[in-house]
Amino acid sequence: MKNDTYQWTEIYSEFATKLLQYKNNREELLKLFNQLFKNLSLKNPFVDRSSGLDVQLDDVDPFTVFGTFNKGISDNNRILILNEIKRIFDLKSEVPTTFNGIPLINNMASWFFGNQRDRKPTDIQNLWDFFELSLEHADQPEQHTKQKFIDSFSKIMKQYKIRWNITMGLFWVRPFFYVSLDQKNRNYFAKEADILEAIFYDHNPYHLPDGKAYYAISERFRRAFKDYTISQTNFPDLSYKAWLYSNEQVNEEIIEIANNEPRETHYWIYSAGQGSHKWEEFYEKGIMAVGRSKIGDITNYSTKSEIKEALKNHYDENQTYKNAGHALWQFANEVQKGDVIFVKKGISRIIGRGIVSSDYYFDDSLADYQNIRRVEWTDYGIWEHPGTAATKLLTDITDYPEYVEQLQSIFDSESEDEIEPMLPQYEKYTKEDFLNEVFINDQAYNRLENLVNFKQNLILQGAPGVGKTFAAKRLAYSLMGEKDTTRVKMVQFHQSYSYEDFIMGYKPTETGFEIQYGPFYTFCKEAEEDSDRAYFFIIDEINRGNLSKIFGELLMLIEADKRGEKLRLLYKNELFNVPKNVHIIGMMNTADRSLAMMDYALRRRFAFMELTPAFDSMGYQEFLLNAKLPQLNTLVSLIKQLNDQISDDESLGRGFVIGHSYLFTSKSVDVTWLETVIEYELIPLLEEYWFDSPDKVVEWSTKLRSVLND
Repeated sequence: MKNDTYQWTEIYSEFATKLLQYKNNREELLKLFNQLFKNLSLKNPFVDRSSGLDVQLDDVDPFTVFGTFNKGISDNNRILILNEIKRIFDLKSEVPTTFNGIPLINNMASWFFGNQRDRKPTDIQNLWDFFELSLEHADQPEQHTKQKFIDSFSKIMKQYKIRWNITMGLFWVRPFFYVSLDQKNRNYFAKEADILEAIFYDHNPYHLPDGKAYYAISERFRRAFKDYTISQTNFPDLSYKAWLYSNEQVNEEIIEIANNEPRETHYWIYSAGQGSHKWEEFYEKGIMAVGRSKIGDITNYSTKSEIKEALKNHYDENQTYKNAGHALWQFANEVQKGDVIFVKKGISRIIGRGIVSSDYYFDDSLADYQNIRRVEWTDYGIWEHPGTAATKLLTDITDYPEYVEQLQSIFDSESEDEIEPMLPQYEKYTKEDFLNEVFINDQAYNRLENLVNFKQNLILQGAPGVGKTFAAKRLAYSLMGEKDTTRVKMVQFHQSYSYEDFIMGYKPTETGFEIQYGPFYTFCKEAEEDSDRAYFFIIDEINRGNLSKIFGELLMLIEADKRGEKLRLLYKNELFNVPKNVHIIGMMNTADRSLAMMDYALRRRFAFMELTPAFDSMGYQEFLLNAKLPQLNTLVSLIKQLNDQISDDESLGRGFVIGHSYLFTSKSVDVTWLETVIEYELIPLLEEYWFDSPDKVVEWSTKLRSVLND
């Protein structure tokens, strides 16, 4: 499902974060919202009419604030309110035009607290405390905040006016972390056997949960999304599916099926083997096929559970095979003649389309992929997938009409001429574009290009603020000739990063352990299937990780002259190679005192290039000229002197100089910005550098601040 389907999630999350700033300033918050509704000529929801008189509320909680635009009002009014919220609270996210998957609260019960005579003095404060804790835990889940959340949830549930609505509020403010248990969702859960089995096996979905039960339900859903053990991909997707289920049109379709009406065409998205590596073969033979052939003919099994047990018996008894069992069952029993198959490659490409032309059959004469259906392939090529594709082998997408329409539109045309497959169009990006954005000269760029092509692995090292990360991405784009983000992947290493995170490893699931693939493994698989084009894997803070441990047996395969050679992987009986079209760019901060030197084995596999402050470059000088701020010119001259002293300092050296990025911005340049940089970036950096020389810190802090007086 394309991410834009749930575009509302961005502004909702951003507003929740901004709203927290008013926890101790609710009087101002009410003033802002009272004015908002006055500006829009809409009825003010913050009025208590229980006494027969209109009395303005003197306090409000954050969930009730969200309820003002998540109740039974028109989408036009919802958009009007959100536009005003965006303006008043200076939000950066776009106001959505659709609100798919949002549960709406009852207009007559949109407050999360009682009126003046029914609520306790602590009710609203408790809701703010719970709101703050909910955001904190969702943004950075920790065990201690988890228990606090559970206890606080149980406490809130005892308050007047709090029932299922609090789960809706949690979903509004962090839609990818908390599940809504509104009535539509609960009805849908009760209908979905897979959800009841995997998520609600110890809880009746119609019974109010306490904190422990609610957290367990949310956590199981998050795990199920990650493991693809249910067809939904996230909580907004779940709510949208529940809405579709409750919709009259969906109910009419169910009645038609019950009356034995002809089955509608189903649409499936499918991977032709791992990374669709079998696609060429399947296209030529006019088939689609799935593996796991050791268990024999799938139609010999009467349930998914039997298939899963057979997979355990023939493959690995420690795995659950939930995804594989479900896919095999669907392939043999649910796919039908006339269904449309979209073939994907990775998560960002569509490479074919076809129509199923036969029933399922098992062909034991083949070496592998013996589970087969005939397909009339109608389209072959490479197209950009709208958004991110599901990673499962086979997914029924029929119930997502907008998504199906997006996929169909890739191929459909009003022209009767045959459709020519086209590569997705990305913004062009040339060497000249790079030199305009990154403050290095033509000679340095040529050196970078040669190092990448010759060594294939490059490390950009330098002091803080020289623009290493910015330069790495732009270098990749310039060498590709376009801003194709699907061919650039970035990760950040740290002390606990491991082979299991980077390549693959067993990770705990609800019922045991399963192999999960890391970003480098999946990136290499995608690059291997697109061997004519360059791919760039970027690693920030590369020397913070234990590189020998992280790369493992692939340490040898990343060498330029070993590209394409294969080794057997540690956790899987598979021969794997690092493709020749994969380039690795790492970044190293030379001012990090805590880092040990990279070991020689890694050093000889990378080329190194140092980036230095570019205050004298043509690009930066042009920035100074356009800024028209004399204080900035003075500060740059002062920083150059400071860098000379840092370079001459025996305890520091040139690896600790201050880069030009500290004094560069794409936003407006004024004295306020300059003061912020000096007080909150430069001076704290000097305090860290010269923690044992406070006199130097005082001396240079005084000099830097004096610039503001010019």
